[in-house]
Amino acid sequence: MAAPTYDVVAIGNAIVDILAQADDAFIVAEGMTKGSMQLMFSPADADALYAKMGPGREVSGGSAANTVAGIAALGGRCGFIGQVADDQLGEVFAHDIRAAGVDFGTATRAGEPTTARCLIFVTPDGQRTMNTFLGASQFLPASALDLDLIRSGAILYLEGYLWDPEEPRAAMRKAIQVAREAGRKVAFTLSDVFCISRHGGDFRTLIEDGLIDILFANESELLALCEHEEFEAAVAHIHGKVPVLVVTRSEKGAMALVGAERVEVPAEPVSKVVDTTGAGDLFAAGFLHGQAQGMSVEQSLRLGAICAGEIIQHYGARAEKDLKALAAERLG
Repeated sequence: MAAPTYDVVAIGNAIVDILAQADDAFIVAEGMTKGSMQLMFSPADADALYAKMGPGREVSGGSAANTVAGIAALGGRCGFIGQVADDQLGEVFAHDIRAAGVDFGTATRAGEPTTARCLIFVTPDGQRTMNTFLGASQFLPASALDLDLIRSGAILYLEGYLWDPEEPRAAMRKAIQVAREAGRKVAFTLSDVFCISRHGGDFRTLIEDGLIDILFANESELLALCEHEEFEAAVAHIHGKVPVLVVTRSEKGAMALVGAERVEVPAEPVSKVVDTTGAGDLFAAGFLHGQAQGMSVEQSLRLGAICAGEIIQHYGARAEKDLKALAAERLG
């Protein structure tokens, strides 16, 4: 088996985020569930909600794309597979992820629909409520996968968000098969309780079949996946079913269960939470990079917390500070 040339190769939605401030009353009036993600199934719905937004800021996003951009910022070697349309937002996404140092070569999709966009409303407490039009990303076919790229990554990283549409779901199943045949690890993030409500059965089957090596979840997602109401009961339920379980718990910090070893770290202190968009994505970036560099589980968790702490202090899910320098300063 050839040595990997990339630390992480990710498959995910190629999305451009549009962020704007909003108050709680607006969230309620529009029928949104604060702090969650909902899908918009037509361009008309996306256009109508966009028209109601205040002044917005465009930032390339997508959960797995944010993670590999974070790993690249830490000095890691990454590739990304995701589909954009042949339009202006597609050009923005492709430019941004390549400029971040990530290998991205997925062919653009001609015609409608447009490149995916996520309308994110950030309330004064920093919570983000996301409304996603998946656009071209939801039609990523298995034929668009770069199989050699997948085989060349030490870890294949997949996002639960992309499991919703049929074509990319089939593509991700193919990618898992290719990665495992190449002797690579597979990491999976549950992404959102919304995804579990729709595809929890599939996710549980992937875990039961031993296809997931590293599972990322936040506390709410873990409870939903395990169908428990109490955190420790959920941890006990999943113990032994995945080699590595990583759970983020907001201000309560994070924990990892690696075999019989359980490690917990506190959240990084921050002066003010501005926008929680991408917190989980950047936590995964720090943890995966730490593991790729041979760090201990505790150091990897701490690096995840450092990256998440940086991202929640400004708008958008791409780092504004030098993550490599920040890691060197905080980890010593």
